Amino acid sequence: MQHWTALLGITAAIGIGAASPGPSFVMVARTAASQGRPHGLLAAAGIGTGGLIFAILALLGLHSLLNLAPALYLALKLAGGLYLAWLGWRIWRGARQALALPAAASPHSQHRAFAAGLATQLSNPKTAIVYTSVFAAFLPEQPELSFKILTALAVLLVETSWYTLAAWALSAPLPRQTYLRSKTWVDRATGGVMMALGLKLAWEAVE
Repeated sequence: MQHWTALLGITAAIGIGAASPGPSFVMVARTAASQGRPHGLLAAAGIGTGGLIFAILALLGLHSLLNLAPALYLALKLAGGLYLAWLGWRIWRGARQALALPAAASPHSQHRAFAAGLATQLSNPKTAIVYTSVFAAFLPEQPELSFKILTALAVLLVETSWYTLAAWALSAPLPRQTYLRSKTWVDRATGGVMMALGLKLAWEAVE
């Protein structure tokens, strides 16, 4: 019974975290609206995979490692923040560029959408802290292997489902048409948000 309570607690906490606005949602929203549903769904799958990786690391003791090596956490925070800021700058810089919409999603562009989702998730150090804190709070003292597997799968399902829903909704005709009509301003707003989040994380690491 204790293990089921812990599993439900972890799943609920990760679900609340996934639903909170952040870099991953911004990236999926823009990908779905600009490149279409297949790319948005693949970006969502990349974010879900990143969540799975964080879950596995948390189960392996990432929380203890970061406590023992605070310099490692600061390095991860700085690198992740700079990556998010760079990603935001790329979006801002390309705001005025015309968007070439392919007739069909190529395998290369599909791989890039998945990789972008994965990289965005893994580069956010706050996500790592959320995972380690949640797992430290709910994880039983001696969890069985079956519990660990179920927990990792639950995290994958929650993360992927939420961002899949977002990608599905924002790739519908009306949101896409709205985005295409206002691409310059939407991209500038998106890029500005990403840069602000990234620079804030980087500043927190060095101050």
